[in-house]
Amino acid sequence: PLTKEQKDFIASMLRVDHAGELGANWIYKGQLAVLGKDPHLNSVIQHMWDQEKVHLKAFDDILGDNRVRPTALRPLWEAAGYALGAGTALIGKEAAMACTEAVETVIGQHYNDQLRELLKIDHPEVHKLREVIKRFRDEELEHLDTAVDHDAQKAPAYPGLTAAIQQGCKVAIWIAAR
Repeated sequence: PLTKEQKDFIASMLRVDHAGELGANWIYKGQLAVLGKDPHLNSVIQHMWDQEKVHLKAFDDILGDNRVRPTALRPLWEAAGYALGAGTALIGKEAAMACTEAVETVIGQHYNDQLRELLKIDHPEVHKLREVIKRFRDEELEHLDTAVDHDAQKAPAYPGLTAAIQQGCKVAIWIAAR
């Protein structure tokens, strides 16, 4: 059986991941609202959003299966995600892609950190969770590559924009863990 510390770690981890996938869904929703008329961008953003919808559904199910309470700040993550997605898209396609690159950079690192911790726990359910996290991490990193391929680094004020978004993601992770 899992120790109390392991259960607490996993509960916090799941709450953070669920909140993050919730925010990501709203980021893509905001981007699509602004950039969706461009057929190519619509397809690119919709593909990433469709993967995020699968991630969110999976974490909805995992939270329920593990009796973990979801984030109490859902309305905040929805509003912040939409504002970030739509706001960067209003600056332009490159800024929207810079937003995706920045977010997915932090999330890729975050999932890697979680995987390192989960490797320390030998339990069949944790093994399944590791597989889910690995798959989602790989898809998030695919989004990062997609963003770079779509001119993220040509965004106005790219270094400052991405640094601010990355810092915001780190703060959101810290808050969601509580």
